[in-house]
Amino acid sequence: MHTFAVARAVHGIEPLVATEIRRSRLGVVRGVRHREVWFEAAPGADLTGLRTADDVLLAAAVVDGIGHGRSALRRLALAARSVDLGGLTGSGVEVSASFVGRRNYTRFEIEDAVGAELARPLRLPYHSRRDGARPPREAMSWRVTIEGDRALIALRLADRPLHRRAYKTDSIRGTLHPPVAAAMAALARLGGAGTVLDPCCGAGTTLIEARALAPGARLLGFDHDPAALRAATANARAGGESGARGGGAAFGWGVADGGRIPVAGGSVDRVLVNPPWGRQVPPRGLLARDLGPLWREVRRVLTGDGLAVALVHDGIPRGFALEEAVRVSLSGRHPVIAVLRKEAGRVRR
Repeated sequence: MHTFAVARAVHGIEPLVATEIRRSRLGVVRGVRHREVWFEAAPGADLTGLRTADDVLLAAAVVDGIGHGRSALRRLALAARSVDLGGLTGSGVEVSASFVGRRNYTRFEIEDAVGAELARPLRLPYHSRRDGARPPREAMSWRVTIEGDRALIALRLADRPLHRRAYKTDSIRGTLHPPVAAAMAALARLGGAGTVLDPCCGAGTTLIEARALAPGARLLGFDHDPAALRAATANARAGGESGARGGGAAFGWGVADGGRIPVAGGSVDRVLVNPPWGRQVPPRGLLARDLGPLWREVRRVLTGDGLAVALVHDGIPRGFALEEAVRVSLSGRHPVIAVLRKEAGRVRR
């Protein structure tokens, strides 16, 4: 027996989520929508292991005929009233709603219409998000999404969203969203990679996500900020850091300028990098004026057939050929995850 499940994702990486579902044999993909992948989960599959997904939900109802008018609220309430709630228990009910395009109702009206109907038969309190209220963490978490004229009512499978990684015990400003880091690692084709480098590692997210795909690799992270390195070390340890003696991935962390990476030329198979945007984290050191020194160093350290996967905002850096590009929506901006290979010849400084 299969279960209808929905994986939520950062906009732009939905196809990568679908690919992860297929390759991990977690189920059969049935559709891709805005920020969602609908699939039939395989029996006994552990869906909480999805790394490129923000969250995973179990579908309770799919409702067609949801228009832009306020009559849609009644239609959603009726659908929620018909949901089979058998066996569900909890201390309360909370609902988070979102929709694509303009509607003549708000997300809070959707949440209240559905939440009240879900809570009533369970005899549980409904915790509204109106006026900025935050529901208690232990409340049963439901989600309503609307795209076109079709709505989904679904229940969160885990006790918290998948993007809230247990290893993220320490953080810094501008830290990378873990599913985006996982998507970068997936695009890097890490199978067989000996050394993976992040020259602007921040809290270590990209390398910790890379470890899942390259368990035997040497993972090197450098950052200009000692506080970032402390966070990266703590997160790697919380995520079950292993060293060479244990036969697993070996982390190495160090303070260094992204414009002067302390590794030998041609010694790195893969580079994963989220350069400073200048928004939350200003460029420092040799990168204060521009990112040219970083890209020259990335070219220098990569092996001849090496790849760099970078989150870029201002076009493809000089000296690299673009193999693949995935545009994402992140923090109100639309950067590109770029898969880059060194171009032949010398790059003018």
